[in-house]
Amino acid sequence: MKSNSLPTILIADDDEDDRNWVKEALTESPVLSNTRFVTDGEELMDYLRHRGRFAAPGDLSYPGLIILDLNMPRKDGREALKEIRADPRLRHIPVVILTTSRAEADVFNTYNSGANTFIQKPPTFDSLSQIMRMLTHYWFEIAELPL
Repeated sequence: MKSNSLPTILIADDDEDDRNWVKEALTESPVLSNTRFVTDGEELMDYLRHRGRFAAPGDLSYPGLIILDLNMPRKDGREALKEIRADPRLRHIPVVILTTSRAEADVFNTYNSGANTFIQKPPTFDSLSQIMRMLTHYWFEIAELPL
Protein backbone atom coordinates (compact mmCIF):
# COMPACT_ATOMS: atom_id res chain seq x y z
CA MET A 1 0.00 0.00 0.00
CA LYS A 2 1.35 3.38 -0.96
CA SER A 3 -0.22 5.70 1.61
CA ASN A 4 -0.30 5.67 5.39
CA SER A 5 -4.08 5.31 5.64
CA LEU A 6 -5.99 2.11 5.03
CA PRO A 7 -7.91 1.99 1.77
CA THR A 8 -11.66 1.51 1.90
CA ILE A 9 -13.31 -1.26 -0.07
CA LEU A 10 -17.00 -0.65 -0.65
CA ILE A 11 -19.00 -3.80 -1.35
CA ALA A 12 -22.47 -3.48 -2.88
CA ASP A 13 -24.35 -6.77 -2.62
CA ASP A 14 -27.88 -7.52 -1.45
CA ASP A 15 -27.14 -11.11 -0.36
CA GLU A 16 -26.13 -11.22 3.31
CA ASP A 17 -24.35 -14.57 2.94
CA ASP A 18 -22.29 -13.26 0.03
CA ARG A 19 -21.40 -10.08 1.98
CA ASN A 20 -20.23 -12.17 4.93
CA TRP A 21 -18.26 -14.46 2.62
CA VAL A 22 -16.48 -11.50 1.00
CA LYS A 23 -15.82 -9.90 4.39
CA GLU A 24 -14.28 -13.11 5.70
CA ALA A 25 -12.21 -13.56 2.53
CA LEU A 26 -10.87 -10.01 2.84
CA THR A 27 -9.68 -10.72 6.39
CA GLU A 28 -7.36 -13.33 4.89
CA SER A 29 -5.79 -10.81 2.53
CA PRO A 30 -2.36 -9.54 3.59
CA VAL A 31 -3.44 -6.06 2.43
CA LEU A 32 -5.24 -4.34 5.29
CA SER A 33 -8.33 -2.34 4.39
CA ASN A 34 -11.50 -0.84 5.77
CA THR A 35 -14.53 -2.70 4.48
CA ARG A 36 -17.92 -1.05 4.07
CA PHE A 37 -21.14 -2.61 2.81
CA VAL A 38 -24.28 -1.40 1.09
CA THR A 39 -27.19 -3.58 0.04
CA ASP A 40 -28.33 -2.04 -3.25
CA GLY A 41 -27.52 0.53 -5.89
CA GLU A 42 -29.46 3.30 -4.16
CA GLU A 43 -27.41 2.88 -0.97
CA LEU A 44 -24.25 2.70 -3.07
CA MET A 45 -24.97 6.03 -4.71
CA ASP A 46 -25.95 7.58 -1.35
CA TYR A 47 -22.63 6.39 0.11
CA LEU A 48 -20.63 7.74 -2.82
CA ARG A 49 -22.47 11.06 -2.84
CA HIS A 50 -22.49 11.38 0.97
CA ARG A 51 -26.28 11.54 1.19
CA GLY A 52 -28.81 10.35 3.74
CA ARG A 53 -27.34 8.16 6.47
CA PHE A 54 -23.93 8.48 4.80
CA ALA A 55 -23.80 12.27 5.08
CA ALA A 56 -21.03 13.15 7.48
CA PRO A 57 -19.89 16.78 7.81
CA GLY A 58 -16.44 17.22 6.35
CA ASP A 59 -16.16 13.63 5.07
CA LEU A 60 -15.41 13.82 1.37
CA SER A 61 -13.45 10.59 1.13
CA TYR A 62 -14.19 7.97 -1.49
CA PRO A 63 -13.51 4.24 -1.48
CA GLY A 64 -10.33 2.98 -3.10
CA LEU A 65 -12.25 0.10 -4.69
CA ILE A 66 -15.88 -0.81 -5.31
CA ILE A 67 -16.91 -4.46 -5.52
CA LEU A 68 -20.29 -4.46 -7.23
CA ASP A 69 -22.94 -7.14 -7.64
CA LEU A 70 -25.14 -6.75 -10.71
CA ASN A 71 -28.42 -8.16 -9.44
CA MET A 72 -29.72 -6.03 -6.57
CA PRO A 73 -33.10 -4.48 -5.71
CA ARG A 74 -34.12 -0.83 -6.17
CA LYS A 75 -31.17 0.03 -8.41
CA ASP A 76 -29.09 -2.78 -9.85
CA GLY A 77 -25.35 -2.78 -10.38
CA ARG A 78 -25.65 -2.03 -14.08
CA GLU A 79 -27.49 1.23 -13.40
CA ALA A 80 -25.17 2.17 -10.53
CA LEU A 81 -22.08 1.56 -12.68
CA LYS A 82 -23.40 3.91 -15.37
CA GLU A 83 -24.06 6.60 -12.75
CA ILE A 84 -20.59 6.19 -11.26
CA ARG A 85 -18.90 6.53 -14.64
CA ALA A 86 -21.04 9.56 -15.56
CA ASP A 87 -20.00 11.46 -12.42
CA PRO A 88 -16.62 13.24 -12.73
CA ARG A 89 -16.09 12.98 -8.94
CA LEU A 90 -16.56 9.19 -8.98
CA ARG A 91 -15.41 7.90 -12.36
CA HIS A 92 -11.81 7.37 -11.19
CA ILE A 93 -12.80 4.75 -8.59
CA PRO A 94 -11.99 1.20 -9.75
CA VAL A 95 -15.12 -0.96 -10.01
CA VAL A 96 -14.88 -4.74 -9.91
CA ILE A 97 -18.02 -6.65 -10.87
CA LEU A 98 -18.48 -9.74 -8.67
CA THR A 99 -21.65 -11.52 -9.68
CA THR A 100 -23.30 -14.88 -10.24
CA SER A 101 -24.12 -13.91 -13.82
CA ARG A 102 -22.66 -16.00 -16.59
CA ALA A 103 -24.32 -13.95 -19.34
CA GLU A 104 -21.95 -12.85 -22.08
CA ALA A 105 -24.10 -9.72 -22.48
CA ASP A 106 -23.39 -8.77 -18.85
CA VAL A 107 -19.65 -9.16 -19.37
CA PHE A 108 -19.71 -7.06 -22.55
CA ASN A 109 -22.11 -4.41 -21.25
CA THR A 110 -20.38 -3.86 -17.92
CA TYR A 111 -16.98 -3.47 -19.56
CA ASN A 112 -18.60 -1.17 -22.11
CA SER A 113 -20.05 0.85 -19.20
CA GLY A 114 -16.63 1.24 -17.58
CA ALA A 115 -16.12 -1.72 -15.24
CA ASN A 116 -12.46 -2.43 -14.55
CA THR A 117 -12.90 -6.17 -13.99
CA PHE A 118 -15.65 -8.78 -14.28
CA ILE A 119 -15.48 -11.83 -12.01
CA GLN A 120 -18.04 -14.55 -11.62
CA LYS A 121 -18.62 -15.42 -7.96
CA PRO A 122 -16.62 -18.58 -7.29
CA PRO A 123 -18.22 -21.73 -5.89
CA THR A 124 -15.85 -22.15 -2.93
CA PHE A 125 -14.60 -19.95 -0.13
CA ASP A 126 -10.97 -20.83 -0.92
CA SER A 127 -11.44 -19.54 -4.47
CA LEU A 128 -13.05 -16.34 -3.23
CA SER A 129 -10.28 -15.83 -0.70
CA GLN A 130 -7.66 -16.21 -3.43
CA ILE A 131 -9.52 -13.72 -5.64
CA MET A 132 -9.72 -11.16 -2.79
CA ARG A 133 -5.98 -11.53 -2.09
CA MET A 134 -5.19 -10.93 -5.76
CA LEU A 135 -7.60 -8.00 -6.09
CA THR A 136 -6.35 -6.18 -3.03
CA HIS A 137 -2.73 -6.83 -3.96
CA TYR A 138 -3.25 -5.52 -7.48
CA TRP A 139 -5.41 -2.47 -6.72
CA PHE A 140 -3.59 -1.31 -3.57
CA GLU A 141 0.01 -2.43 -4.08
CA ILE A 142 0.63 -2.55 -7.81
CA ALA A 143 -1.75 -0.17 -9.60
CA GLU A 144 -1.20 3.57 -9.40
CA LEU A 145 -4.48 5.21 -8.51
CA PRO A 146 -5.36 8.90 -8.46
CA LEU A 147 -5.68 10.42 -5.00
